[in-house]
Amino acid sequence: MLISNARLITWGSPNQILDDHGLFIEDDKIKEIGPSSELIEKHPTAERLDAHGQYVMPGNINAHGHYYSAFACGISIPGDAPISLPTILHKLWWPFDKALTAEDVRYSVWNGVIDAIKHGTTTMFDHHSSPNCIDGVLDLIAEVVEEAGLRSILCFEVTDRDGPERARAGIEENVRFIRRCSHAKVAAGRVKANFGIHAPMTVSEATLAACREAMPEGTGYHLHVAEHEYCQFRSLAMAGTRSVDRLHNHHILGERTILAHAIHLDAREVNLIAESSSWVSHQPRNNQNAADGVAEIESYIRAGVRTCLGNDGLSNTMWREAEAAYFLQKIHHRDSRRLSGDQLVKMAIYNNAALASAYFPEAPLGLIEPGAYADLIFVDYHPATPMSVENLVGHLLFGFNESMIITTIVNGQVLMKDRLLLGLDEERIKARSREIVPAFWKRYEALVPGDYVLG
Repeated sequence: MLISNARLITWGSPNQILDDHGLFIEDDKIKEIGPSSELIEKHPTAERLDAHGQYVMPGNINAHGHYYSAFACGISIPGDAPISLPTILHKLWWPFDKALTAEDVRYSVWNGVIDAIKHGTTTMFDHHSSPNCIDGVLDLIAEVVEEAGLRSILCFEVTDRDGPERARAGIEENVRFIRRCSHAKVAAGRVKANFGIHAPMTVSEATLAACREAMPEGTGYHLHVAEHEYCQFRSLAMAGTRSVDRLHNHHILGERTILAHAIHLDAREVNLIAESSSWVSHQPRNNQNAADGVAEIESYIRAGVRTCLGNDGLSNTMWREAEAAYFLQKIHHRDSRRLSGDQLVKMAIYNNAALASAYFPEAPLGLIEPGAYADLIFVDYHPATPMSVENLVGHLLFGFNESMIITTIVNGQVLMKDRLLLGLDEERIKARSREIVPAFWKRYEALVPGDYVLG
């Protein structure tokens, strides 16, 4: 396939904006880059995709999300509104997780991948929970992701909150799926695996040890850490030490481990994360919504922590997440100089790409260069002011929005063209979702405990 008449934003090092350029794609990778006229002359019989002067850039990457949260949109929480993360978990997410059936999982994931494709998110690190639907559930999610054409890294969260049998089942599901994804034929595909854990606050020392003992070599963990002060209180009560120290003691930190949120850390924990080359994923919109607090991501970056950007199950509009991260640090510190554009791009673009490439080492992700995966988006943006490499972040924050994404390509396959999903029946999926969600919401409401008092 030959993409012509494009304005390329490469996100390389150094970054480039190349006018009237094209890309020749062979199978799943970018083969050549050059002026449109030269590539058209060189490949006259290639299938053509005319960008009509739109910006073409690498697709966005989500370092931490939850496909299954799609069914929470519009949900009503019984009783008093939850005040903070502990009550949000007890009144919303934990009964929500338990109410999921296999069909609920399938359709919530369908809606999640549709949302990602329409908003230009081409790679997703998913973190799944469904305590009453564990065995084989990652295969179910992978089936949807593969049919949709997205690139994803999947795991199942292990927790003790639903009893030892489900904790063991969660461990076994992670191990089984990691081994499945390591088989040669599967390993070359768009779906990879890591090992999911809910959070240190809901996992005993024995279960952490069991996770480490069962973990196959060659991958990493994906878990929530220190999202709220309560996470540290629980870790101290269970093990006499803080959350990140426990992970360090159990050899769970590492160069492919993702720690979502990581808000309430002390200096030693930050250093342990940096020394272990673990990744931190920042979710500013969710942290504001749940009143979790503000992660000191500038300090983490200064300490050498590899900090990325996720969405924690909100809409897969990663530009909106980047905007939230940018503004949050400024209002939190009452200083408009906080979190510079360079820091934001390092976190949201380059670090996210490096994390994804660690799980897909076969070819680069998140940049346009020969040999890189052809994961691309077309952006119908026509600014009233000049755009250059030097002021690109200003356009990203104050000009770009997700409604401008009109074409999404993953692995060289066009998933959305001119805002039309190809190969997916969105109307049928949404109609069936509206049929099954009322029963799911009723099951959820029946599982909600009485008003929870933090203790």
